[in-house]
This record gives sequence, structure tokens and C-alpha cells, in this order.
Amino acid sequence: MNNDIEKVLYSEEDIQAAIARLAKQVAADYQDKDPLIVSVLSGAVLFTVDLIKKMDIMAQLDFIDVSTYFGGTATTGHLKLIHDLTTDVKGRNVLITEDIVDSGRTLEYLVKLFKDRGAKSVKTVSLLNKPEGREFDVAVEYYGFKVPNEFLVGYGLDYKGYYRNLPYVGVLKPSVYSEN
Repeated sequence: MNNDIEKVLYSEEDIQAAIARLAKQVAADYQDKDPLIVSVLSGAVLFTVDLIKKMDIMAQLDFIDVSTYFGGTATTGHLKLIHDLTTDVKGRNVLITEDIVDSGRTLEYLVKLFKDRGAKSVKTVSLLNKPEGREFDVAVEYYGFKVPNEFLVGYGLDYKGYYRNLPYVGVLKPSVYSEN
């Protein structure tokens, strides 16, 4: 796996430092607000777990799975809700956790979905923010790193389901995904 990486952008230490900073910001903003933290499967799981372990607040956790990639390197433009929440968002402060906000399609869909369901507020915390890839006008209130418009893997980010378990975020060599 490591041989498929062109370069490492953020080491495990860089990531954990960013998460500690984000956890402190989020905990301060959500103190006594009983947020519902919604982790977007599958990519945001590692980030969400590390984030909530560092947040000293009362919060609930749920998961949602929405896909626009279906195994490729670019969004297909079609969105599919694969797994819905088990928690009612009505009247709740919802905090969406994402691994990366790229085109913004998924985030736009989720914010609208939760607002339509009566959420009191909806905000986003993402490890990575890729504004160059943005096609939809979405807010990312908290993020760890602003990233270049390259194909990234590791720490939850994948290519065809692989590379999520890398402890760092790196740029995948184009030769890996151009062959397929």
C-alpha cells in the first residue's frame, strides 16, 4: 500500500494535532447543547472516533451512509442514501463529521435532509476541506486542513475500498487509478 503513495501530506501526528484543535473548538461551541454527531460512513469513522474521544461534552452519535463515488476517483453526480440515521434529528443540534468535503454534493444533501427533518442547527466538521473541488455552495464550519485538488487516500479516505487504514493522508499515485 505504501508504495502506491506519491507523497504523504499529513502524518499521523499532524492529524492527531488537528483533531485535538478541532475537538477543543467544537466542545467549546457545543457545551451544554447536547449535539447529535452524525458520522458519514465509511470514510469519516476514524476521524469521528478520534474526535469524540477528545471532546469533553455530552453528545450522542449516529451514522449515515451516502455515496456519490461508487468506487471511482470522481463523484458520479448521483447520490444514494445507503444507510439512514436511527436517531430523530427534530429539535437537535446536528454536527456532521466528514473525512473530506470535496464537491459538496453529499454535504448539501445532508444539510437539507436534516433541516427538512426539523434539526435546530446543522454544522460540519471535516478533517479535510478541498475548496478547489467545490461544485456546491456549502459551509464547512470546522476543518483540520485545506487540501489541494489531488486524489487523496488514507485515514478513512479510500480508493475502491482500500487504503482507509493508512495512518496518514497521502496522494495516490495516478498510475494506480489510471490503470483501472
